[in-house]
Formats: sequence, structure tokens, C-alpha cells
Amino acid sequence: MGAVTISDVRKSFGTIEVLHGISVDIAEGEFAVLVGPSGCGKSTLLRMIAGLEDISSGEISIGDRVVNQLAPKDRDIAMVFQSYALYPHMTVAENMGFSLKLAGVPKPERRKRVEEAAAILGLTDYLDRQPRQLSGGQRQRVAMGRAIVRKPAVFLFDEPLSNLDAKLRVQMRSEIKQNHQRLKTTTVYVTHDQIEAMTMADRIVVMNAGRIEQIGSPLELYDTPANLFVAGFIGSPAMNLLTGVLEADAFVADGGTRIALGSAGARGAAGRKAVLGIRSEHFALAPEGGGLQARILTIEPTGSETQVVLTLAGRDIVAGFRERIAARPGDLLSIQPQAESFHLFDAETGARL
Repeated sequence: MGAVTISDVRKSFGTIEVLHGISVDIAEGEFAVLVGPSGCGKSTLLRMIAGLEDISSGEISIGDRVVNQLAPKDRDIAMVFQSYALYPHMTVAENMGFSLKLAGVPKPERRKRVEEAAAILGLTDYLDRQPRQLSGGQRQRVAMGRAIVRKPAVFLFDEPLSNLDAKLRVQMRSEIKQNHQRLKTTTVYVTHDQIEAMTMADRIVVMNAGRIEQIGSPLELYDTPANLFVAGFIGSPAMNLLTGVLEADAFVADGGTRIALGSAGARGAAGRKAVLGIRSEHFALAPEGGGLQARILTIEPTGSETQVVLTLAGRDIVAGFRERIAARPGDLLSIQPQAESFHLFDAETGARL
């Protein structure tokens, strides 16, 4: 059984508490991603699951066992680190099977497990090579293979793609996800890259300053962020956020720009200070002179769409358009936000309205 249950877990270093009562249930076979900015506590939590950090209070269970007092080797987990940590003098096969050798697994069984893992990871032709003869992506596959051969109840990944270039990161994201779908082993994956989280996770745990901000599927977090932190963190480019005041049927941004709310309305919150969130893809080009007038700062063509950085209501925003944009920096652009896709947040608490 590979379910992971984290119940009111706290972590303190001396008098400083860095995790403030974390609780989350990770189902057996689930791919869960812990994501958040540097210093939010995600790697500390992962190391506590692994047994590499002591738990100040609370409980962590793997399957039906509370593992608070168990050594890492007794938790039935396998961990892949940011550093490949391969033995340079050993071959790929020897690196992958070394933990099994230490555990006393017979040589024929070791060879069988290494060959099975190599087939899954596309390493069959590299088993006799040493790490220095491999690319960065191949070395990361070897590190993953070393974890796979152990057949653990839970895989733990601590930012394993941070050392790879952008193209290889995309490739490895896909490979890790495909391997999870093949092996169906419970996986807890830590990253600060929200694109990694969005593309790989069954569920995402968004952390900030030692607390959980929201738990949900990638699209739940993207479509209905619970607060301003999640709204600003999930999505690339980040959600555009404008501060202002709600009226019965409109949002008046600081500086006086009035944006009709349409069917969204103020939901009984007229007069409240609020923050209006608009995703970049929820703008459309309006007829010249219609909609809202925004000044173009930069135009960034990506091929599939054109991202335009504009000044609206005294704030820089990003709008994405499928159409080719003929205007230039400094021109006014007529844009129409799609009211049905607005997000409203309380300006004081940050909570979704």
C-alpha cells in the first residue's frame, strides 16, 4: 500500500517554526506535486516523508504504518535528488543495482530488475557505460532507474530536472509522467516550477511560507484559484491583477478605468475594495476605439500566439492573441476583456469572492 497521509505536521528549527500544521492525503498511485516559491517548506516536507528530517509534531503514514520513528531504509520509499549522485567508477548497470546488492538481493534477481528498469527508461544500450559517457538526461534516467529497481511503495522526487536545459526538461517531464502511468507507483514530486506542476500532477499542493494555500487538480487551481497567492503563482504568464473598488455591475480600477462585470456582478459586494484577475488569454481585440484603450509596451511573438505587454489602469498587463498584431510599441490597442472569465478577490484578505 503506497498511500501517504500527512496529519498536522509541524517542523521547527530551534524557536523558528517553518511548517505550520501541514495536512494532506495522497492516494495510492497518485502523482502529487508540492509546488511553491523557494523557502516555502516543500523540500523540508519531502525530506520528512523520506525520514531525512525529524518531525517536530504530527504524523506521517505510508500505507497503514506511521513512519515518524522509522529510518529511511525501513520506509519503503525511493528518492531521486536534484543531483544525480552516480558512482563515477561504476557502470550504469552497477549504479542501478547497487542498492539491491547492499540489500543482499541475489545477482540473477538484481540483473533481472536492472534490465526491466533499463527497458522502461530506454537505457538498455547503455548498461555497460560509465556516467561520464552519458548526457545529462541519460544520467537522470539512471538515477530514476536506481529508484525503480527497488520497487518501492512511494517515489520521492526533489527537483530532479533543475540541472537540465530547457528542451531536455520538457522531454524528461513527459518521460517521468509516462513512467508513472506505466508503473502506477505513488509519487510525491517537489518543484518550484509551476509549469512542471501543471503538466505532470494529478493533484497539486500549493505551499507558501510553510502553509498550504490550496490543493486541487491543475485545472481546478488554474480556473478557480482560492486566493491571490495561487492566482498569481499558477499560470504562465501570471494572472493580471488590478486593484480597485466594486460597483453593482462594474469594477472601477485605481485611476478610474471602469470595467463592466457582466453576469459576474459584484455578488452583493458593491463598495468593497477588491482585486480583479484576468488571464492573458481572456482578452480579445476590439474594434478600433471600442473596448478598453491600452498602451503597448512590448510585443512578443511566440509563433502560436502573440503576447502583448500593455499599460492598463496604471498597471502593466499581458494579453495573448492568436491574431497577428500590426501595431507597434507606443500605439494604443483596443482590447475587450471577457467578463465571464473574471476572477474577483477581496483586497484585504486575498480570498476569492
